[in-house]
Amino acid sequence: MTETNWAGNIAYAAGSISMPRTVSEVQAAVKAAKKLRPLGSRHSFNRISDTGGTLLSLRGLERRFDLDRAASTVTVDGGMTYGELGPRLAAAGYALHNLASLPHISIVGAVATATHGSGNANRNLAGAVAGLELVTATGDIVQLSRSDAEFDGAVVNLGALGVVTSITLDLEPHFEVRQNVYLDMPFTTYVENFEAITGSAYSVSAFTHWRGDTIAHVWLKARSTAPAQSGELFGARAAAVGYHPITGMDAAPTTEQLGAVGPWHLRLPHFKLEFTPSNGAELQSEYFVPRKDGPAALQALHAVQDRFAGHLMVGELRTIAADELWLSSAYRQDCLAFHFTWHPDWPAVQQVLPVIEAALGPFGVRPHWGKLFTMPKAEIATRWSRLGDFRALAGRYDPTGKFRNDFLAATVF
Repeated sequence: MTETNWAGNIAYAAGSISMPRTVSEVQAAVKAAKKLRPLGSRHSFNRISDTGGTLLSLRGLERRFDLDRAASTVTVDGGMTYGELGPRLAAAGYALHNLASLPHISIVGAVATATHGSGNANRNLAGAVAGLELVTATGDIVQLSRSDAEFDGAVVNLGALGVVTSITLDLEPHFEVRQNVYLDMPFTTYVENFEAITGSAYSVSAFTHWRGDTIAHVWLKARSTAPAQSGELFGARAAAVGYHPITGMDAAPTTEQLGAVGPWHLRLPHFKLEFTPSNGAELQSEYFVPRKDGPAALQALHAVQDRFAGHLMVGELRTIAADELWLSSAYRQDCLAFHFTWHPDWPAVQQVLPVIEAALGPFGVRPHWGKLFTMPKAEIATRWSRLGDFRALAGRYDPTGKFRNDFLAATVF
């Protein structure tokens, strides 16, 4: 079997891939396997989903869409993507609080790795989870909700507790968003006005190439009910045409800009569902520091940018609100996220990641679980105070280590 992740940088070692259509088939596959890893939409850039045993994909699982208007929640199957869910929610008059840059990703996979959108007041995607159903190593079904003591440990689970077959998400009333892009903001302006800029719209992203002293783009995604944006943002000028985050690429795959109002699910992502997201042939890394340390962390990374910028397609800066989920990158801290889209040259990227990790280390940097990093397990253990509790939780759900793999052994267990 030759199966790869979306970027093509990982060839899975699994001997077989299971594609169950029902929850009972998931239970049977889990019980039969000695080693098994759940596989989402394959948008992870490291080996978090890899195994020498069986890969289990939920993309073929029977679709589920149970809308509870009284509770303002929706329960969906473990194979659904945000791109599938968004239009159905919008048609019913509802919305999720936020979305990641790609609508192509699976909901369960994004939640399991604490994947996020942006916005000073917006938690990551896992923050919307109100309940989940998972199949444990014995093939049994466990239902968890916020009232359960283990819930905060089980949401961002890295696939180490079992296979999540359904998930319940909090909803809010449908809303619309307009998106404007601002160009060529001086780096010092961004640093000196960091809180004001990141708080200037519902969702704010800044793109930089970490060359020179300029933030190339600032993308503001504002609710349509907010006051209209002006023609400049702290000296950066409003774009007159659409832009792609990566210089030289056609803007057609990006969501509508220039202040055009549209539904939340067609504006909060950076990329349209019908296009290949981002560049395609790329690698990604991402790191999180406390938002209160954002300006100092920006300056620390700027001081070493010449050591890694040559391997970079683009970098992105986003903010995320704190939560209580044990392995979330935003566990008990509002965050600034440093995202890096690299040229597909892992040996070169592997050499520069320690430079970034060292520069951000004094701020208690945390890596994104689904992207590339080189931080050792001992250092990771100092970044999440509930990591020991998570290990104990995994030991109860999976005492024989059926769901563990080399990646988890090197980073968590």
